[in-house]
Order: sequence, then C-alpha cells, then structure tokens
Amino acid sequence: MLKYSIKRILLALMTAFIILTLTFFLVKSLPFKGIVSPQEHVRWAFYLDQVNKGYVIRTEVESPQYGSLLEKFVMDGKDYYFYQTPIVDQYFAWLKRIVTAWDWGTSTVLKPNISTTTIIGERLPVSVKVNVISVFISVPLGILLGIVAGLNKNTWIDHTISTLVMIFISIPSFVVISFLIYFFAFKGNLPMRWPTDDETGAVKALAYIIPVTALSFGSVCGYCRFVRAELCEVMSSEYLLLARTKGLTKRQAIVRHALRNAFVPILPSILAEFIGVFSGSMILENLYNINGIGSLYIDALNNSDYNVLMVDMAIFTTIGLLAGIILDLSYGFIDPRIRMGEKR
Repeated sequence: MLKYSIKRILLALMTAFIILTLTFFLVKSLPFKGIVSPQEHVRWAFYLDQVNKGYVIRTEVESPQYGSLLEKFVMDGKDYYFYQTPIVDQYFAWLKRIVTAWDWGTSTVLKPNISTTTIIGERLPVSVKVNVISVFISVPLGILLGIVAGLNKNTWIDHTISTLVMIFISIPSFVVISFLIYFFAFKGNLPMRWPTDDETGAVKALAYIIPVTALSFGSVCGYCRFVRAELCEVMSSEYLLLARTKGLTKRQAIVRHALRNAFVPILPSILAEFIGVFSGSMILENLYNINGIGSLYIDALNNSDYNVLMVDMAIFTTIGLLAGIILDLSYGFIDPRIRMGEKR
C-alpha cells in the first residue's frame, strides 16, 4: 500500500507539472489586453511595475542582451515600455522563481503589483464556505433518497425518485441557478447577487441559499443514483438471503449487512467530495457575482492576467489530483480486501 501511495503521489506531481507547463505556453500565446491594444500579440514577461505613467517589465531576463528588444508604444497619450522576451525564457524564469522562492508573481491587471498568493488567499475562503455548505446538504440528502429508492425498488416511490433524479441530473448547474435567480430573487425576496461587506448579516445569510441550492442539485442526484444502484445490488446478493435464513429480520439484515456493504464504494466518493469542494464553481460564482477563486479564474482569463491565472490553475489542478489520490487510497483503508501492492 505504501509503495502504491508513493507511486500515485509521484504520478500526480508529474501530471500537475505537465498541466501547468501546457497551460503556461497556451495562455502566453493569448493577446495581452491589459496594457497594449488587443491587436498586438505580445509575449509578455511575468509582471509589471508601474513607473509614473508607464509600465516597465521587472524580471530576471532584464539584462543587456535583451536591451535591443526594448520597445515603446504610445497609446492614449501614455507611454508603455516592455520587453518582448521569448516564451521559453519566460517559462524557465517563472519556474525558477517558484522552485527557489515560491514566488508566483504579482497581478498585472486585476490588482496591479499585488501578490497572486495574496489575491488567492482573499478569494479562497468564500469558495470554501459556499461549497462546504453544499456538501453538508447534498451528501446526507442524496444518500437518504438513494436508500429510500433502493429499499422500495420497483415501487411508485422508487419510480418517482428515479424520474426526478434523471430530470435534475440532466440540467446543468448554471441553468439551475439562472432559474433560481429569476424565480426566487428577481420575483422573490432573495438577494440578486452576492452581498458586499457592508450588507447586514441577514442578507449575507440569505445570499447562500441560491448558490448552495444550485451546487447541491447535481450532487444529490449523483449520490441518490449511486446509493440506489449499490443497495439494489446488495439486496439481491446471496449472503443477504443467507442472513435472513439464519433468523435475522429484514431490518437487521439491511442495517448489519446491506447498508454496511453498500457504503464501501460510497464512502471514498464522499471523502473525495470534501476534498474537491475547495475547487469552487467557476460558472456559478461568475453568474452570482461571488468573489471566489472560480470567478477569479474567469476574470483573469478575460483580462489576460497571466500570473493570477497560473496560480489559480495550480490550485484547481492540485485539488483535482489530490481528490483522485484520496479516492483511490481510501478504498484500501475502508475495505482491507482492496489493497494495492500487497503480497499475496
């Protein structure tokens, strides 16, 4: 198990490195919208310092051999200076700063000269709060509905729950939140958008209802289907029939055997869900104006704030890979029969 764990962690680190490398070269190929005109396809270096009315690049590549690359643009009466450095040089300088000083650079557009880690630190708690609340609601509700449907297989209760699950699981979350905003905010009394810091506590509490509900719909439907399928399979197994023949009541057989064995594949997904909540929800946060890391990613992409975009992508990548590792390893801890790397 230890050998398998180390192998998975090393593969996750390699995967994260490949993803961030590809992301860096792709986003650096986009036109920079913050300083020069969108028509100028400029390969920028990493972060800018505002000097008087202009901008000057401050990076490790600022050396005499790059002096000939210094260019000047005049836009709206303002002077903008930059070094048009090769993307490969930018990449190695960026990688060197991260490895040696854990320096992810500063924002160039959204909050100029502010550290990207500081910006992420301000936005991350909001995403965590909204997603953690949705997990605490969706997990027990989805499991409960799945148990009810599984124990009443092929009855009107099962058909009703399964039909509603199929309907709601087919609707994207951004469509759900759009309907919620229209019916419960525009035509109701809930806030139309995420409240500002000067809003009252009651308004801030009510603002969680729409995004949490929209985030919970998909998870509730997913858990309901998963639990129902596992429970139906366990209920038709031979060992459960043997337990009934030994004198156990239906309730005792369900509690001691059916639910216990059905939750073996379910619990790892719950653990992964708790890890994955930190990733936030990009589209939902953007639609409801939530100042989380999801909306920050879209803002950074639209404004070509490369440094913020890269550190945000690093968070999403790390969380996704970590959730996958936790999911795989938890199977072995929950059920000792599932152990990778064990001697037979």
